[in-house]
Amino acid sequence: MTKEQVFQKMIEYFRGDPKRIQHFTKVHAYAALIGKSEGLPARQQFILEVAALMHDIGIKPAEEKYGNCNGKLQEQEGPRPAKEMLIALGADNDVIERVIYLIAHHHTYDHVDGKDYQILIESDFLVNGYEDALSAHAVKSVYDKLFRTECGRKICCDMFAI
Repeated sequence: MTKEQVFQKMIEYFRGDPKRIQHFTKVHAYAALIGKSEGLPARQQFILEVAALMHDIGIKPAEEKYGNCNGKLQEQEGPRPAKEMLIALGADNDVIERVIYLIAHHHTYDHVDGKDYQILIESDFLVNGYEDALSAHAVKSVYDKLFRTECGRKICCDMFAI
């Protein structure tokens, strides 16, 4: 399985929803940059990038089941379709398990258990902060509470001029 295969499958998955496709594309770009800047080992970088591409896969089943796709519902509903897609693509078990874990926790900001997890939540916030037009005060608050990587902190400061 390659990242490019995952990318193409996620575009197909969100067919007709350019907003969602643009979102995961941007999260992936930041995750790739931050992970490489932070020196992640190759396997962890691969897992991070796959998780970044797939992190919001739970939106569709959450909307179908509940008419809502809040963060907790995304975490709840994302693992099943992610696992199915990863198995179909021939992913290794360790990749499947970690990607599913990251998807199931990407809106949970306590007990962050790895750099891949930290980078995923920072990358998602960089995109969400812009897309949701958060106030400077809100961005600064999240920056202080959430950002831990040197690269993620710099990007956030530069992007939002904090």
